[in-house]
Amino acid sequence: MLTLQVGFWLCVGLILYSYLIYPMMLAVAVRLQNPQTSAPETCEIPVESWPRISLIIAAYCEENVILQRLHNALMLDYPADRIEILIGVDGDLDATGEIVASIPDDRIRLLQFPVRRGKASVLNDCFAAATGEILLFSDANTFWDKDAAKQLVRHFTKNSVGGVCGRLILTDADGGTNCDGLYWRYENQLKEWEGQLGALLGANGAIYGIRKNLYQPIPPQTIIDDFLIGMRIHQQGSRFLYEPNAIAREETAPTISDEFKRRSRIGAGGFQSLAWLSSLLLPHYGLVSWAFWSHKVLRWICPAAMLVALVSNWFLAVTPPYQALLLLQSGFYLAALCGAMSILPGPLGKLSRVLWMFVNMNAALASGFWKWLSQSQSATWKRTDRSETETESKPEFVASVK
Repeated sequence: MLTLQVGFWLCVGLILYSYLIYPMMLAVAVRLQNPQTSAPETCEIPVESWPRISLIIAAYCEENVILQRLHNALMLDYPADRIEILIGVDGDLDATGEIVASIPDDRIRLLQFPVRRGKASVLNDCFAAATGEILLFSDANTFWDKDAAKQLVRHFTKNSVGGVCGRLILTDADGGTNCDGLYWRYENQLKEWEGQLGALLGANGAIYGIRKNLYQPIPPQTIIDDFLIGMRIHQQGSRFLYEPNAIAREETAPTISDEFKRRSRIGAGGFQSLAWLSSLLLPHYGLVSWAFWSHKVLRWICPAAMLVALVSNWFLAVTPPYQALLLLQSGFYLAALCGAMSILPGPLGKLSRVLWMFVNMNAALASGFWKWLSQSQSATWKRTDRSETETESKPEFVASVK
């Protein structure tokens, strides 16, 4: 009985720490930080001082959006003679390469790879071909605000900064409006706080930049390249920051199923990355180690903690305290089920969708763990067609939780 009690409270404490206590501790740490670590407020850098940059976009079957993406990249407010746009096309499977090659602009460089190998290999080859001292990374279905490149690059005036990640705003495919959900805003706030402490955990593949001399070729089997590339900045002793004013916009995944697959892939990639990033868990890395344990590793094992908490509570429900706790847990999952079906109105409906988001997200992490364990998650990526009309609703944890 004692073992069950210890297991129950340990799991409950782990979940509460990762999702509630850690964010509060992080907020306090930011308030106590030295003000001199904050970044410059403006982009007032002389024209001749902006470094040469290479914007790298890995593309796979993106013929429907690549022309718009190139137009968006060419409109960036950055000295035209100091920017190149590298489009690495993974496999000659559609007209993506032909469209890129047809654009009469010297800033655009096409790297057409005839055989599909995966995003990691494309990024490695683009890195080798890049001529910029700063590498910026983005996706083919992502669109940057005009000043986004400058907002990222301005931080590299500090030699201690090795990388900078921007802010991704999710938009509704129907109206193009900001549909950031509660959880997305929560995660962005954590990124901002961690970035202010120089402990940002990986990058968002939609918008980030690093110094070229800090890029280390990643293994071809890498599942989540942006996380690995960003965390390696810390391994090399440089700071990795978050810049909320460097904004990229991207449509949400069209269905709950698509979002579940995306999170499952991220989960598999997270477990995979531990073999390469385990050194960052050592106390030697200070705040980075603390954030890595609290925001990533403990979250990755939350699905197991939720299961153990429920099962152990079931066996402990022979005494009144644990009977009440079992009822509370049962009510939690029942409310989450109501959120999945969107059957509750008003504030209760919003709360139930938050609970459903939490359960769904952890189910995806559990799926990702199994895919990693069984080695069934491929490193190659499958494009999500965000333009098609689906019968399923938008992901509740992005579109509906507002």
